[in-house]
Amino acid sequence: MRTIIEPFKIKSVEPIRMTDRAEREKILAEAGYNVFSIKAEDFLIDYLTDSGTSSMSSDQWAAMMRGDESYAGSRSFFRFEGQVKRITGFKNIIPTHQGRAAEKILFNVLRQPDSVYLGNTHFDTTRANIEYLGGTAIDLVIPEGLVPSKIHPFKGNIDLGRLAEHLETYADRVRGVILTVTNNSGGGQPVSMANLREASKLARQHGVPFILDACRFAENAYFIKLREEGYAEKSVLEIAREMFSYADASTMSAKKDGLANIGGFLACHDDGLASEARNLLILTEGFPTYGGLAGRDLDAIAQGLDEVLEEDYLRYRLRATEYFGERISQAGVPIIQPPGGHAVYIDAGAFLDHVPPEQFPGQVLTNELYLHGGMRGVEIGSVMFGKTDPETGAFIAAPLELVRLAIPRRVYTQSHVDYSVEVVNEVYERRRELRGLRMVYEAPYLRHFTARFEPVG
Repeated sequence: MRTIIEPFKIKSVEPIRMTDRAEREKILAEAGYNVFSIKAEDFLIDYLTDSGTSSMSSDQWAAMMRGDESYAGSRSFFRFEGQVKRITGFKNIIPTHQGRAAEKILFNVLRQPDSVYLGNTHFDTTRANIEYLGGTAIDLVIPEGLVPSKIHPFKGNIDLGRLAEHLETYADRVRGVILTVTNNSGGGQPVSMANLREASKLARQHGVPFILDACRFAENAYFIKLREEGYAEKSVLEIAREMFSYADASTMSAKKDGLANIGGFLACHDDGLASEARNLLILTEGFPTYGGLAGRDLDAIAQGLDEVLEEDYLRYRLRATEYFGERISQAGVPIIQPPGGHAVYIDAGAFLDHVPPEQFPGQVLTNELYLHGGMRGVEIGSVMFGKTDPETGAFIAAPLELVRLAIPRRVYTQSHVDYSVEVVNEVYERRRELRGLRMVYEAPYLRHFTARFEPVG
């Protein structure tokens, strides 16, 4: 059948509070024109993130009821550990309350003066944790990954030639090669198995740890099954195991492909690294068998990691995102092509080509989607990744000006998506009316969360 239905039934519902434009205009102004500062109940459709926003299954809720809340050595931890080992093959599994906690611990353990990390595209928390410790994060995505309209099956790939050059140039300063799967900041684009294999080989030739940021590993594995020669007959679990086999360590936010509302882990082979990581974990997260999580959360993740490998679910997940992207691109809306696994990324720079980067076209578009239809997306552009040159004071724009509409897992139906398509397309029709913003407050790190703006003119 051409129509791919949701592979689940709805068992519980949450009401949506309906608002009108006049009410939303007042709310947005009070929030400093930043949708992060608006109450969740004031959105009709919330595409801010797919992180921790999933609906959990009846089996996950059942698993939570058997959560063992023992402080040390709980049964829930061993179920969690066994599931992660089954998928990843790593020897040491260290739970954390979410992915950025795993990143913070890992980068503290690996830190040396002037540390450098090379990746396809570091996401915001990864980059922030590296820079907070005085390191440098360098993005080396393939050229096709920087051209939104370019069609390529694996636009999340790292540029292997540039990776080899940077490994030579920075030598002992390189503390890790990090591949994010799928490549979130690059449009949710997948990384091929061949690229993972060769990047791992280069890293190991230079004695550098090869690290997977694996929060959407199942989506990436399914893309490999669909698009890469030699994998069509393999199971998603087999493909995932091969992906992890090329890594020395992995961080994961289980709030994505763990289908859970909280949680994550750091996993590695090296016992020395694991020992140092567990010592830091005890200081900041908790005992090594709970890592800042309740036993019920560990059980929910263990069940979610099983469900996320179901091909009926993954087929629906990728097709729902593709459908959204197709419907708005047919109306002329510029997006990153092809649509990724977890989100549709609008090319805000092309959508609002009359708004210069220093007036934050992605933020302008994010705000207008809220005003027009009560939708919340997130800017991934010069608010999130733009900088000011410390010597000249000049504005440095981000490589791309994007708006991400991240689709929560198992939350919205096709009618919600069809409504969202109408909102985007109607804003596109009147895009020339929109004007820029100036930033009036920013924090030193992750400024997009709390920045405040005012309209230009």
